[in-house]
Amino acid sequence: MNAHLSSLLSSAPRYPRRVVCMTEETTEVLYRIGAGELVVGVSGFTVRPPEARKKPRVSSFLDANFERILELKPDLVLGFSDLQADIGRELCKRGVPVYLFNQRSLAEILQTVRLIGALVGRAEASEALAVELEKNLERHSDAAQSLPRRPRIFFEEWHEPLISGIRWCSELVEVVGGEDVCQESRASQGAKGRIFEPEEVARRNPEGVIASWCGRKAKRDKIASRPGWDRVRAVVDDQLYEVRSSYILQPGPAALTDGVDQLARIVGAIARGEKLPMHRPGDLRTALE
Repeated sequence: MNAHLSSLLSSAPRYPRRVVCMTEETTEVLYRIGAGELVVGVSGFTVRPPEARKKPRVSSFLDANFERILELKPDLVLGFSDLQADIGRELCKRGVPVYLFNQRSLAEILQTVRLIGALVGRAEASEALAVELEKNLERHSDAAQSLPRRPRIFFEEWHEPLISGIRWCSELVEVVGGEDVCQESRASQGAKGRIFEPEEVARRNPEGVIASWCGRKAKRDKIASRPGWDRVRAVVDDQLYEVRSSYILQPGPAALTDGVDQLARIVGAIARGEKLPMHRPGDLRTALE
């Protein structure tokens, strides 16, 4: 290769080396595949992994500090969903390469894991991670076959208005042996298509309720006091649970490891007529030790 061509091709690295992650799951994937050193900026909501919280925080879910991002000189910004489209558009206008993922299903989450690795030249490592995550799902699916029954479950992502679980949460309930009473809503791309009147969910009479309110602690009294819910099987039997949003509402490794593990313990307990612990009086039950 002649010197002139070599000079032209060396003006940028073969793969991105300075990555800003505007949502947590992309950060977690990069750390899980041994590429955490590439991350130069993260979302303010980042929890996993703990060491990533030391990186500069440059965005929330709906807003970003554009000047701070530019100061970090990223050669790739990763984001998630149509809700970050305006942020992505603004960064593109400022000359920053942006890749917005839009995964909703379990299959799309695994595809996204593979894509993230490919984008930074770690395809082999991300393939290994995707296989590991898939095997965990297979383990839970196989274990669900031995449950005495498939209990009816309502997964709620928000309380006012009442929003059922996004697609991957609904699919995870199914994987671990439950029947999502609002399964038809999983086809909705946005939250508006997953809004239910409390009376309609009560009519479907779930045997278990699993709450994961985005960024907020779920409240037992708000669930049990809904109109008509005093006769709902889950309330009568006190099968009301919480899985914190950091474990389940990020479409990445957390949901397919800690998140699904907790769901499996909850659904398994309901199927067997058991109850998991309530750590403090008045709280929701939880699968955490």
